[in-house]
Amino acid sequence: MAEHPPIDGHAVASEDDDAVSLLDLVLPLVEHWKLWLLGSLAIGLAALGFAFLMTPSYTARTTFLPPQQQQSGLASALASLGGLAGLAGAAGSIKSPADQYVALMQSVSATDRLIDRFDLMKAYEAKYRFEARKSLELNTRIAIGKKDGLISIEVDDKSPQRAADMANAYVDELRRLTSELAVSEAQQRRMFFEKELKEARDQLAQAQQALEASGFNVGALRAEPKAAAESYARLRAEITAAEVRLQVLRGSMADSAPQVQRQAAELSALRSQLARLERSADNGAGPDYLSKYREFKYRETLFDLFARQYELARVDESREGALIQVVDVALPPEYKSKPKRALIAVGATMVSLLLLGMFILLRHAWRQTAADPQAADKVARLRAAFGRR
Repeated sequence: MAEHPPIDGHAVASEDDDAVSLLDLVLPLVEHWKLWLLGSLAIGLAALGFAFLMTPSYTARTTFLPPQQQQSGLASALASLGGLAGLAGAAGSIKSPADQYVALMQSVSATDRLIDRFDLMKAYEAKYRFEARKSLELNTRIAIGKKDGLISIEVDDKSPQRAADMANAYVDELRRLTSELAVSEAQQRRMFFEKELKEARDQLAQAQQALEASGFNVGALRAEPKAAAESYARLRAEITAAEVRLQVLRGSMADSAPQVQRQAAELSALRSQLARLERSADNGAGPDYLSKYREFKYRETLFDLFARQYELARVDESREGALIQVVDVALPPEYKSKPKRALIAVGATMVSLLLLGMFILLRHAWRQTAADPQAADKVARLRAAFGRR
């Protein structure tokens, strides 16, 4: 006869314990299924009724295409000074235009105008203005699309019409702020180049008088000295342009920034080149009118340069702000967005099932413990210990 392997008593006991433990969990829930299921259902229905009593909220949404990234007026103006193609990119690397537009719409200036325009102090029942700002922030979402780059604005409000009007008002405020900032920046540039142009005009007149007093005759000037003088004038103009670029960069960046260091190195190289050119000119011992001619051509180049920038600044000052193309205008929503009654009811029912189930199991375990003499003694000692404290 085939021998049967010995039966492991510990394995059987373990399986029995597992079975008993599973039954201990299921039986109390089955015995009290009315409390568990009907109680959870009642709580879910109560939550649904409460959701019907909540004030509905409506969400209006607008999307627009932010203006294409452009060089700032000052950067584009200085770019024509020569070799400044990277300045606009350097300034733009500080923050993307879309982020700047979002920051403008979230600024205190924009939010305060919206609070006053729609009387949000009363609508939000706010006693102080900072409370109204906080409520407006909580009811507004401004996001930048990662794929399409569109800026979307969503506003929640009890009134569907006001929600749409507020979403569109954000775009209006952005237009206002960009227009004011653009005019202010162009005005500063115009005043800057107007001053530089006046000084350049006076210096050009003085250089011309000095050249005429030296007995200069352009017909008698040979081609080689003339080309050298004009090259000298262009180099000095490049140095002036580099100095202006460095001044602009230092106005928005620290001296340790790579762009500032690179521009300072470029300026130093141009000055070294000019020093070598001046030494060679001095060794050449040319006539006196040649140095006067170099100074005149430098002042003439500088005057033309500032004249162009002054005209560009005047044109920019007369322009409106950046063009904002609205893709979807916010319309009064037809359906509420909050509260989501079905979600509230289902969520309350599920949480109730969990909590009531835990309550039933804990109560059953407590009763079993109280029926066990050894466990009852431990419970009594535990109660006595807490009672003494």
